[in-house]
Amino acid sequence: MNVGDVPAVPEWLPDHLREQGIESLYPPQAAAVEEGVTEGESLVASVPTASGKTLIAELAMLASVARGGTALYIVPLRALASEKQAEFQQYEQYGLTVGVSTGNYESDGEWLASCDVVVATSEKVDSLARNDAAWLGELSCVVADEVHLVDDAQRGPTLEVTLAKLRRRNPDLQTVALSATIGNAEAVAEWLDAALVDSDWRPIELRKGVHYGNALHLDTGDGETETTPVDSRSNERPTAAIVRDTLADDGSTLVFVNSRRNAESAAARLAGVVGPELSDDERAQLAEVAEEIREVSDTETSEDLADAVEQGAAFHHAGCAPGHRSAVEEAFQERLVKTVAATPTLAAGVNTPSRRVVVRDWRRYSGDVGGMKPLSVLEVHQMFGRAGRPGLDPYGEALLLANSHDELDELFDRYVWADPEEVSSKLATEPALRTHILATVASGFADSRADLLEFLDRTLYAVQTDDPGRLATVTDNVLAYLEANGFIERDGDTVAATGLGHTVSRLYLDPMSAAEIVDGLRAAEDPTALGLYHLVARTPDMYELYLRSGDREEYTMLAYDHEEELLGPVPSEFEESRWEDWLSALKTARMLEEWADETEESDITERYGVGPGDIRGKTDAAEWLLGAAESLAGELDLGIAPAVRRARVRVQHGVREELIDLAEVRGVGRVRARRLYEAGIATRAELREADKAVVLGALRGERTAETVLENAGHPDPDVADVTPVDTGDAGDDREGQADLGDF
Repeated sequence: MNVGDVPAVPEWLPDHLREQGIESLYPPQAAAVEEGVTEGESLVASVPTASGKTLIAELAMLASVARGGTALYIVPLRALASEKQAEFQQYEQYGLTVGVSTGNYESDGEWLASCDVVVATSEKVDSLARNDAAWLGELSCVVADEVHLVDDAQRGPTLEVTLAKLRRRNPDLQTVALSATIGNAEAVAEWLDAALVDSDWRPIELRKGVHYGNALHLDTGDGETETTPVDSRSNERPTAAIVRDTLADDGSTLVFVNSRRNAESAAARLAGVVGPELSDDERAQLAEVAEEIREVSDTETSEDLADAVEQGAAFHHAGCAPGHRSAVEEAFQERLVKTVAATPTLAAGVNTPSRRVVVRDWRRYSGDVGGMKPLSVLEVHQMFGRAGRPGLDPYGEALLLANSHDELDELFDRYVWADPEEVSSKLATEPALRTHILATVASGFADSRADLLEFLDRTLYAVQTDDPGRLATVTDNVLAYLEANGFIERDGDTVAATGLGHTVSRLYLDPMSAAEIVDGLRAAEDPTALGLYHLVARTPDMYELYLRSGDREEYTMLAYDHEEELLGPVPSEFEESRWEDWLSALKTARMLEEWADETEESDITERYGVGPGDIRGKTDAAEWLLGAAESLAGELDLGIAPAVRRARVRVQHGVREELIDLAEVRGVGRVRARRLYEAGIATRAELREADKAVVLGALRGERTAETVLENAGHPDPDVADVTPVDTGDAGDDREGQADLGDF
């Protein structure tokens, strides 16, 4: 289909697409248009990665906006939200406005009402609905990217309930769901009352196979295989041989492994393969990228990653800081970094295609089975889909690694020739339903048990289940729990949220987290930072640090030494599971306390065996949960909200109590706050009136000093002609160090 033949889109769009080199639509895109996606019809597009799903969404959204509507694009990850926003901003030249919202779960996002296209995570959209964002009622089109994630036990129920709420609020809402190929796309289409485009078409060929015996055994598409030799040096590992072979053809390689440690060690080894093949110009550019990475954080993770990047290799996992991950992704997209060793999280939407994809580890540890468990076919096919860069590669190759002939056969049967599993709703569990039932009642979507069940009947679970009574049973259990904890009131069949219940829903808390926090706050008279950090660390909304070998004794002693600070009853050591959880939360709290005591980031990562990304994740979660605790303390009139606030600000910025006021000046952070304090400037008010020469001497950079002075409200922040005062070794000497607290 020629782009000029697409109906109901803005008149400028065909010329815009032609300027992008798009003269005609891919077959799945044309099929979507034929199903009415530009004319307001709902659609499920189940097609492989790199086959043009995003343009299908853009056609639907732009056509909807042209009719006077508003479009919402839901993504599963914050990083993907930023990427999509950048993509959609190309349309602002035609008068469209694009907004993105991923955080602040207590906001109604009123400013988004003026946007034509909004990009947000499913959690953010759920929170907007809870906070009664009126503009959600004006939506005309919603796009759900990666809709197969309804199968995910953690985030799936939120996406499922959010779509159900939006569709109930807007009966004429056009719903466009995008997915990798799944085994039961027709069930998703039935749930959403949508047409289905189910295709395996790709713009470039994807060759799938298994490496074994110094050769690639590739699927020919007719149930047979063909063999291609891969030159391997003496004692060289298969991954290294594949990377070397790919480099010889000017290609890149993405290697998926099953753990962070394996990603880092693989990158270090592969750097030795890639480094000798780099040009002088590539080395110079990679040295600049490596320096950027070192500036992200002063940790071993930063240093190891920078060392690998200098040689054209990298690793990518959740322990990396956001700055690490973005630098690696950009350098890989620009073909400077030639190979990336990553955990499977990189397969979830981020735009990192590669000539070859190697799934080195097809098993990973699972606590459910107490050992290694095979990856699902859907996960492996998601990784496979990263192979082949349209416009850059003549083909893509996706490979698994076999250690024996029997395993070669097994991998073909298990993954290469297998269809992806069916996705299934994970909604009908108490952990999933307790938060969504409270939110549904508090936001006015249901005011009785019958209303709740009628609403839940609009979910994917209701479409799929052959046990309609289960949802009612779990709903009754959840209602009893919510009533017992004071979050709802019932009168016969009528259900209403209490004031506390409204607050918990608005704060986006799991009701079980709220119950834990409320009980702890009621037991507190003069809470310490450690006590508050431990309180939020033991909630379901915080992922605790694991207890390592030898930790149990250390943290048992710590628990008894600080027993009076810890809020709530201490479980018995003989309650094995509860005691382990209690100590894990205490370990997490101790890490947060050390961060708030200005312990060096590098010391924390070494002591706790975490990466800078883990510290950021824990501090972000603690800040959010303590903010919720502060609101709950106010709601219950407990008189301890100021103490909770101090603990929150300290963990947010990573500062001791005397630096709280300074750290809250935008652009200051923990390192600069300490420098200013040591130079004799202790508060925002003092900074506002400070001698600019002293500020410049403490901050050691004209641009930084001017920004900080301006943010503090200084009447004349210009330091162009100011001679800095030598403040000695005030604070840390890492000029510009991008510590977590500096953001």
